[in-house]
Amino acid sequence: MSWGTTGSVTTILVAGAGASPLVIGAVRMLLAAALLVAGARVIAGSVSVARPDRWRCLAMGVCMAGFQATYFTAVTMTGIAIAALIAICSAPLMITGLAAAFLDERLTRRVGGALGLGVVGTTLLIVGPRTTADLSSRFVAGGSLALAAGLSYALYVVIGKASLARTAPLPLAGANFAIAALVLAPALAGPEVAQQLALGWPWMLYLGVVTTAAAYAIYTIGLRDVSASVAGIASLLEPLTATLLGVFLFGERLGATGILGAGLLFAALSLLVFREGD
Repeated sequence: MSWGTTGSVTTILVAGAGASPLVIGAVRMLLAAALLVAGARVIAGSVSVARPDRWRCLAMGVCMAGFQATYFTAVTMTGIAIAALIAICSAPLMITGLAAAFLDERLTRRVGGALGLGVVGTTLLIVGPRTTADLSSRFVAGGSLALAAGLSYALYVVIGKASLARTAPLPLAGANFAIAALVLAPALAGPEVAQQLALGWPWMLYLGVVTTAAAYAIYTIGLRDVSASVAGIASLLEPLTATLLGVFLFGERLGATGILGAGLLFAALSLLVFREGD
């Protein structure tokens, strides 16, 4: 749910502080990396990553940096709801395929049903409020970037799931976010960055602390105990949250089809909850 607020905050930062998507992503990673590394040292007692997982940690950092760059840019091109919906709708499908290929995860009927409901519901949320007139070249480019964000996220989850067999959640998260912060650091070198930070620091602080450090710490801990496929489907709560915020705060349209899609998403998430409780 906290991830679902990032699009709204990004819109506010772009409009009110003139912040660029890359600056937003870089600040988010830098703050989160500092907090996650500190948390790993205090709570887990170590920031070390198991030697076999170090290359995975590097790959996860690159994937997270790529997600920031593509997702936040897509938000400015397609709107809050659409960017989140495309990115996170595509991710569970990619995660399921990658997990089956590389983690030998078996897709049960219940998880498959939740995946189907979730993807159909998210598709209805995407298609419902739009017409062919909305499909400008800018929208198509933004949609492509959102798909790239979905792939980056899917790779992050699958690689992270494999790494958690040997490495504790907080050290893993702290290390890969530190790598992501280094990858995006050049975005903070521009002369206009200081003004963006001065105008938008409260919202950037929220993104870094709440929607990144805290959220990914919780997510990585949870990923240790559920399959990658279930974790990917559960994250469909993010676009649902983003859609509702886009509708109620920024006047984005939903319509009857979108409402049906939201209902299917709730059904998919409920199916996962019941599965985990069986």
